[in-house]
This record gives sequence, C-alpha cells and structure tokens, in this order.
Amino acid sequence: MSGSKRRAFLHVLLLYGLCIGVIATGLFDGVCTELGYGHYAEQPVPWLPPWLAMPCNSLVNLGYMAVGVLWLRREPAAGGADGYYKDAFAWMALGYGPVQWTRLATQSQRPAALDQWITLPIFAWVPAWAAHLLGPAGRGPGGLALPLAVQAASAASYGLALAHCLGFELALGCHILAAGLAGFAAQSRLGDRTSWRHLALALASCAGFVGLKLLDRPLTDWGLLPGWISGHFCSKLCDLLQFHLSFCFLEYLGQRKALINKEQ
Repeated sequence: MSGSKRRAFLHVLLLYGLCIGVIATGLFDGVCTELGYGHYAEQPVPWLPPWLAMPCNSLVNLGYMAVGVLWLRREPAAGGADGYYKDAFAWMALGYGPVQWTRLATQSQRPAALDQWITLPIFAWVPAWAAHLLGPAGRGPGGLALPLAVQAASAASYGLALAHCLGFELALGCHILAAGLAGFAAQSRLGDRTSWRHLALALASCAGFVGLKLLDRPLTDWGLLPGWISGHFCSKLCDLLQFHLSFCFLEYLGQRKALINKEQ
C-alpha cells in the first residue's frame, strides 16, 4: 500500500472507529432514526436471511464498495496531496457499504445512528477537497490540518440530532449545501466545459438521491414503481452516481490545476 493510501486509510479508520466507539457508549440511543421494514417501500422476502431480506436495498451496498475499490485502484492524475484526498474519499465509500448493509440487516438503533452519522463527514469531504484545490500550489500531502478540522466539525454537527428530531436532516442539508457551493467555487476558478458537465450531473444525482428517498413510498403507492424496485433503491443508485461523479469532477479539476500551474 502506497504512502498516500496508507495515510488515507488511517484517516478513515480513525474517523469510523471514533464514531463506532461513541455510538457503542449509547450516547445516540435517543436520536430519531427509521427502524423497521415498514419505513421502506420494498417488501422483505420472509424466506431470505436478514442481510438479504430486502434484496435490492441490500445488494446495492455492493456498489459503494465497488466504487471505493475502483477509485483506490486508479492512480491520481495529479501529484502531491491529490492522491490522499482521492484515496480518503474512496476508503469512505468502501467503508460505507458495510455500515449501511448492517443497518438494513439488523434494523436496530445503533447501526442506524452510525449510518446517519458517517454520512455527514462523507459529504464534508467534498468541500475539504475543493478547498485543497483552491489553495496555493505545491501544498504537500502532509498538510492534514484542513481535512482533519473539516471532519471534526462535520462529526460534531451530528450533535444536532440530540437536540431535535430533525437535527440530522438539518445537518445533512447544510452539508449538501456546502458541498454544492464548494463545487461551484472550484468550477469558477479551475473548471471548463468538461468539469461543468461532471458537476451538473453530480448535482442532478444529488437531487435524485434526496428526492427519490423522500418519495420512496409514494412512488410505489402511485404505481409508478414495482414493489421490488423502490424509490429508496433508486435513491441509492443516484447516490452511487453522485459519489462517482464527484470523484470525476474533483480529480479532473486537479488535472486542470496542475496544467494551469505548469503554464504560469
């Protein structure tokens, strides 16, 4: 494992390990989560084991792991810290699949709270990566103060879930807004038509991720989707596209920055 991948792995291991440790204390046992198959439009199959009870919503988690592996195997197009940011994002995707799968399989409070919590630092990684791209040229891979500060603030924001039943939704909305604004800022400074296409598709995928999840049951009730293909499942497909397109967008801007610096 290269130095960049090792640093990124340790970063994500520390982040996920800290979240798991805090969850295990029971601190977030009282936060509002959706538990039980009744919250999903996809009907469970009684004769399947719990980890496959909702086949589509369960197996889609393999997609997160596949996206993570795909981007871990790709060499960074630009040098310096770009590889670290790419690899950390890829490790986050790889680790998120099992977390969400555990939530679906157990339908219990602590995996559900963990699933909510780590969603926030994943979204926060987009502004952190964009800020790196907008920073001075030549900043080395050892400059971890910014990403660590962003991740710490993002993790702390889950405390809103303790204050109000809609606290997680508020925190997630702020993270999505911050990611979108960071994308526009990076595009305005470094982008071109290709990066704009990546950004537009990523934003459209994000809208699908949010909208289809909210419309999970209505889409089935209205007869627009069959019972085994639910809005929640389609939402996760959009989330996978959102992950991949964010990689494409930020990686491409890293190449653009390298070219611009070389021409100057």
